[in-house]
Amino acid sequence: METVYNELKRPPQEIIDGFRELLAEYSPSCVVTDAQRRVGAIGGFQVIRNDQKIAGPAFTINLSIDDWVNTLPILSRAKPGDVIIMACHGLATTAMWGGLTATVSHKFGVAGAIIDGAARDVDEIRDIGFPLWYRTTSPRQSPGAVHDRIEPVQVNVPVSVGGQVIFPGDIIVADENGVATVASEKAKEVLESARGVAARENEIRDRISSGATAADLRAEFGNL
Repeated sequence: METVYNELKRPPQEIIDGFRELLAEYSPSCVVTDAQRRVGAIGGFQVIRNDQKIAGPAFTINLSIDDWVNTLPILSRAKPGDVIIMACHGLATTAMWGGLTATVSHKFGVAGAIIDGAARDVDEIRDIGFPLWYRTTSPRQSPGAVHDRIEPVQVNVPVSVGGQVIFPGDIIVADENGVATVASEKAKEVLESARGVAARENEIRDRISSGATAADLRAEFGNL
């Protein structure tokens, strides 16, 4: 694998802010997935804290299996609000994200990280309040921490996570339900649709609270 460092082209700020506004809703990852008719959903992650929700552009990292490099040159390229997407190819025996990496990312203003592999130091990460999604845990540190060598790494390239291809700059929305991805070129359209989904669900909740019956709800809204 050839080492690649690409600059990240981010969506317009008003689009990013619009998706962040959706974080005030229940289960925003579900809202965004529904807005895309089930497209773009990734499940099977553990979360550091169930109450954490994030939205932002994908800053992608593709790694060789069981190899890692110094995080600082990579994370220094991220900007506040970016969501780190690390393709570890499901590696479960070695932790590719830990407490110090999370601390640096938190300091740089990174919105959170989605790690398709193992993490460690989860107590430390929980204490500093850094939002993290990960497949599993392992106390085993990555090779970059013990070997003086530089392994191939690709930054801001398309990556595959959970069968979903994520391109740099795609919008990521994550909560305790999982991760929703939105292609950057469709972000405006999906945002408007997601707002409609959230409004409809809130209307249904209001009707339930006001005493609507199941028959009333079906007549007004069809399938829930």
